[in-house]
Amino acid sequence: MTDWLLAVGCIFGVNLLPAFGPPTWAVLVFFRLNSDLPAVPLVLVGAIAAAGGRLVLASATRRFRGRFSEKRRESLAAAEEVLVGSRTKAAAGLGLFALSPVPSAQLFVAAGLLTVPLVPLTAAFFAGRLVSYSLYVGAASAAKDSLGSVLGEAFGSPLGIALQLAMVAGLVVLLRVDWAARLTRRSNESAAA
Repeated sequence: MTDWLLAVGCIFGVNLLPAFGPPTWAVLVFFRLNSDLPAVPLVLVGAIAAAGGRLVLASATRRFRGRFSEKRRESLAAAEEVLVGSRTKAAAGLGLFALSPVPSAQLFVAAGLLTVPLVPLTAAFFAGRLVSYSLYVGAASAAKDSLGSVLGEAFGSPLGIALQLAMVAGLVVLLRVDWAARLTRRSNESAAA
């Protein structure tokens, strides 16, 4: 039982981090390789803990939205219209949360800054992670002796760190761009054409 509590706590905690946390699949592989936890329940519990952590991260981020200036909130509303203003865009957004290979922390922070419904995004994330975690934990189970070096590289690879930095920069751009002005300018250009 201690191994389960430790695994759930670690996975939930890692998924609360807005950046620079190890990928959840690596934490799951670590627990699979260093404990007697069975693969199938580990994947299920891991996906639940990860989805819960990301939902809490997005919800906590949403609480900070009120601290932004009115201009910044208008810009975020315009960004939301551009990103998820139609059913097609909303479906694409759900697909991004379900299947995206990019770090999900920044996606959930961005979702928290917008007023999009978080439960469907979290459900899509959970479904996608069930598949990806199954693949990683299944591979770890099959190759238990030879994954030590791969796991070490996953935690601190230059590519992994660069991807995290790029996603943080993307969040900064999301907050710094005046989306309301861009949307108004685009509407005016369309009307003039």
